[in-house]
Amino acid sequence: MKELIDVYGLYFLIGQYPNGPLGGLALTVLLASLGLLLALPLGLLLGLARVSPLAWVRWPVSGLVFVVRGTPLLMVVFWAYFFLPVVTGHKTGQFDTMLGALVLFDGAYLAEIVRAGLQGLPKGQFEAARSLGLSYGQAMRRVLLPQALRHMLPSLVNQFVSTIKETSLGTIIGLSELSYVANQINAQVLVKPLQIYSVLALSYFVMCFGLSRLAYALESRLNEART
Repeated sequence: MKELIDVYGLYFLIGQYPNGPLGGLALTVLLASLGLLLALPLGLLLGLARVSPLAWVRWPVSGLVFVVRGTPLLMVVFWAYFFLPVVTGHKTGQFDTMLGALVLFDGAYLAEIVRAGLQGLPKGQFEAARSLGLSYGQAMRRVLLPQALRHMLPSLVNQFVSTIKETSLGTIIGLSELSYVANQINAQVLVKPLQIYSVLALSYFVMCFGLSRLAYALESRLNEART
């Protein structure tokens, strides 16, 4: 195991960088972070549309969210990477394809987190804001959203955990994220698959378990603040 880490440890962490493209653990963290960060405004807009009093806004967005949440991410990645270039005549890179798929999926899931956060607030909050002369948009922006976002923090961290695991699907289109690099190392070594994939599993576990504990700590602090 030590010899394996000595020889391939740097490749496992950053891929071929700086002599080639960034990969490995660094690319996985970068892809997951960008995916969630770019999905936040999309999820916020979709979540607000999900609770909109206007049916012509609420129903189409609800349909879009249900369709995205009901479609496997793997299928979206395949469509974006293999089918769209045939239709549009323009092929996107592996990183851009995976990032776009993650933003779309995370946006749909974040929309439900935003919707649940807003609907979980006491109805009196909105009524009180409107009685003070605030418009619907002002009430959402100044009163409801700040409270809802604070309570959504544990769910956002849990969504980041899911995004980290979803990046492993990038290996099917040749994106050199963590799982792809592990497969490449295994193809070169051949005789140590147990050690290689144990390191891979441990890497995912450390990241996801650490973030899960963070989510639990945030939830505990929020519960203490309510009491």
